Amino acid sequence: MAKISANYEVVFIIDPAQGEEGVAALTEKFKTLVEQNSSAMEVEEWGKRKLAYAINYITEGYYVLISFTSAPEFPKELDRILRITDGVIRSMIVCKDE
Repeated sequence: MAKISANYEVVFIIDPAQGEEGVAALTEKFKTLVEQNSSAMEVEEWGKRKLAYAINYITEGYYVLISFTSAPEFPKELDRILRITDGVIRSMIVCKDE
C-alpha cells in the first residue's frame, strides 16, 4: 500500500548576488509553494554562510531549511522547480521517515 504522506526536509541555497529583496522573494516563493502542497510546515532561515567549496565561483550562500509533511509526489515537483529557478545554487530534499 502506498504512503499517504511522509515527512520531508528541503535545504536550498540562494545566491546572495540576488540581493536582499531577491533572496526574500525566492524564500517566500518556496514557502508559499510548500504551504500550498503540504501540512505541518516549519521554516528555518539559516542566513548567509560560507560554502564548503565554491560553486560556479560563488563562495557564500543564503541557506533555508523547510520541514514539511506531504504526499510523495510533491517533493519530486519541488525538486524540479528548485532546479530550474535562477538564483538557487543547490538544493536537497530528504525523506525523514526512511
